[in-house]
Amino acid sequence: MIRLTVLLLLVLMSSSVAPAQEAPLRGFDEYVTKAMRDWEVPGLAVAVVKDDKIVLAKGYGVRKLGEPTPVDERTLFAIGSASKAFTTAALAMLVDEGKLSWDDPATKHLPGFQLFDPYVTRELTVRDLVCHRSGLERADLLWYGSAYDRQEILRRIRYLKPSWSFRSKFGYQNIMYLAAGQIVAAVTGRSWDDFIRERIFAPLGMSASNTSVTALSASNNVSTPHAKVDGKVQPIPWRNIDNVAPAGSINSNVVEMAQWLRLQLGEGMYQGRRLLSSGAIKEMHRPQMILDPEPQWLLFMRDAHFMTYGLGWFLHDYRGRKVVQHGGAIDGMSALVAMIPEEKLGVVVLINLSGAYLHSALVYRVFDAYLGAPARDWSTEVLSAFKALQEQQEAAQKKIEQARVMGTTPSLALPKYAGTYENEVYGQLKITEQNGKLLAQFSPAFIGELEHWHYDTFQAKWRNPLGSKTLVSFTLNEQAEASQVRLGLPGVSEMIFRRVAEKAPPAAAVAMSEAEMKKFAGVFALSAPPIEVIIEVIGGKLKATVPGQPVYTLVPVGPTRFQIEGAPAGFFVQYEMADGQPKSITIEQGAGPSLTLPRKP
Repeated sequence: MIRLTVLLLLVLMSSSVAPAQEAPLRGFDEYVTKAMRDWEVPGLAVAVVKDDKIVLAKGYGVRKLGEPTPVDERTLFAIGSASKAFTTAALAMLVDEGKLSWDDPATKHLPGFQLFDPYVTRELTVRDLVCHRSGLERADLLWYGSAYDRQEILRRIRYLKPSWSFRSKFGYQNIMYLAAGQIVAAVTGRSWDDFIRERIFAPLGMSASNTSVTALSASNNVSTPHAKVDGKVQPIPWRNIDNVAPAGSINSNVVEMAQWLRLQLGEGMYQGRRLLSSGAIKEMHRPQMILDPEPQWLLFMRDAHFMTYGLGWFLHDYRGRKVVQHGGAIDGMSALVAMIPEEKLGVVVLINLSGAYLHSALVYRVFDAYLGAPARDWSTEVLSAFKALQEQQEAAQKKIEQARVMGTTPSLALPKYAGTYENEVYGQLKITEQNGKLLAQFSPAFIGELEHWHYDTFQAKWRNPLGSKTLVSFTLNEQAEASQVRLGLPGVSEMIFRRVAEKAPPAAAVAMSEAEMKKFAGVFALSAPPIEVIIEVIGGKLKATVPGQPVYTLVPVGPTRFQIEGAPAGFFVQYEMADGQPKSITIEQGAGPSLTLPRKP
């Protein structure tokens, strides 16, 4: 029965695809083909829904540059952040069922969830999570290419200091959507992935859609991501973002995304079945936060008089109508899902190239066609704006290059910069010296060689083809040692990593009986500054006790020399003996100052 139902649903979906373009879309194929050449796009797919019917579902170009296999209407692409509306729809279903409220505190469902500010932790609601007003910067490098799973990302977000006041402004934030997805899991006892598959994909007949790149191997109709690297478009690997999936991991095709549009335009109804209340749809499509007119939003929201964000959707006006839309971008893929609800009109564009804002141009071309507006070359306009934005970025990079001071040398020999540096939010940055060069590893996605820039600043050339060149600056301490690193990467403000003391390798211990150890016992003290160290034999080992500190084990590495177990490299206790008895101890603290304490009588 289940198989029969799915089969019938697929037949209904297929029969709703128009065999030819209807009148408003005449000439659209030619327009797309030319625009793809201008934007250097290998392949894309478009679907248009009008009055609950798919009037266009078609692929253009190729799945992979250099190979002839064409894109069709069932070719899978990543939809990126257009996934966010699926997460808010999942929450809305639970709101409809009375299992949560939009204004529940997030901690009601995630008791361990914590942000830097205790007030925000207490007051943050489910609604706040999904309309980008937490006060936090994006912090995308906490998940992008990192080895952290969903729980660890949410644990670490407590250390991220706010960038602006809670609820004071819109600040796009993927990790809050991860928290929203974890609330779905907490309330239902099923993972976000399973819930999306069972409660949204299945009833909409989205059988090819999935929530992870790991599922793509089950399909033989998958697009390849592409990016412009060193000025040339080329294929790149798929990016696994399972650790932040509720913010952007869905992969789909335009026929199945058209069913999602039909659900939204039908105010929660799909083929006579109600999946969401009309009130839930209206709430998601209702403005929650005002956006500043920043360049990246203007590329999506052309000619807008107002720009706001709802619950998983951007909202703005166009020709007197409200537009509900959300874009998506992840390595090598670009997507846009857009609707004019009062016209029962929706468009989805999926592209296999990073940063291809062509999707915005095609959406407005379709909108104009159905609104009866004069023909306008949106592709040329958006491409011109996009190039202007690129020129601004290039100009900013040139200013950095012009500030470079030539003829300087590093303060230290390269091996002296090597070490482990840590940031409590983002984790470890490891610097190693290999074959006369420094190598930096921040995460699996950011590994690269460091070339000297000026003074104690180096430029990282990341092996990730999408990783921009980054300046890595070392700070020296009073002992002329590299003590911290400043690093700036896209999606985060400047990060500071502080050097972590390397643990001392275990020295070759010498045999010493318990009776021999006892002669090293005693109390060693200074009056100014007041310090007292008690050394005694406990459990067959020599132990040192310093008030207010943990008990240290002293490991014999010479007749009168002991290594402090677990301490950084270079930490030892050296005894001075007189007539076979301890006269004093000297605590050696690596590169730090040594401290000599006489034995108390």
